[in-house]
Amino acid sequence: MLVVDDHPLLREAIAARLTQMGAGTVHEAASVAEARARALATGPCDLAILDLGLPDGSGIDLVTELRAQGWPRIVVLASSDDPYAVRSAFQAGAQAYLLKSASPMVVTDGVRRVLDGGVYADPSVAPVLAAGTRVPGTDNTPRELSAREVEVLQLVADGQSNKEIGEALNLSALTVKSHLSRIGRKLGTGDRAQMVALAMRAGVIR
Repeated sequence: MLVVDDHPLLREAIAARLTQMGAGTVHEAASVAEARARALATGPCDLAILDLGLPDGSGIDLVTELRAQGWPRIVVLASSDDPYAVRSAFQAGAQAYLLKSASPMVVTDGVRRVLDGGVYADPSVAPVLAAGTRVPGTDNTPRELSAREVEVLQLVADGQSNKEIGEALNLSALTVKSHLSRIGRKLGTGDRAQMVALAMRAGVIR
């Protein structure tokens, strides 16, 4: 795993928490340049946790770069709940947006959700995400969703993985994946965070 933050104490605390959660090796970086060097040296790791306010560049750009390099899971841990930052982080490819002011329990839960294949937004920023995400070229209308698709999407919004959704609804993981594919076609996006945002804004899910 990789932790990118310019505050040494916070960075070390996050690394220690990840180790407690079972991480084998946790790399640390204090800047965009250090993160790039680490990423180049290690190749894609299981998870990256990074701040947006880095001293030498944009954390959003770093999210985009890591995703392009094949990093499967990225968690943003930021001090700001600015709507633009929240939306930009998800659109760049992050699977979670957590606030530094959150309790260790919330941070741990968010990281676990992402490791399990889910998407997670800090409870205080979820409404922000729902309020402003649109996909160009579609009408973004969830009205055609079936009752089962709404159930699946609600569980995605709750941060559950495909496996957890399947267990909750007594469906196979393959069936859950098929539901999500159909939802994606109807909403014009295959991105889980954007699916959730569109459905929340339309009042289809909470």
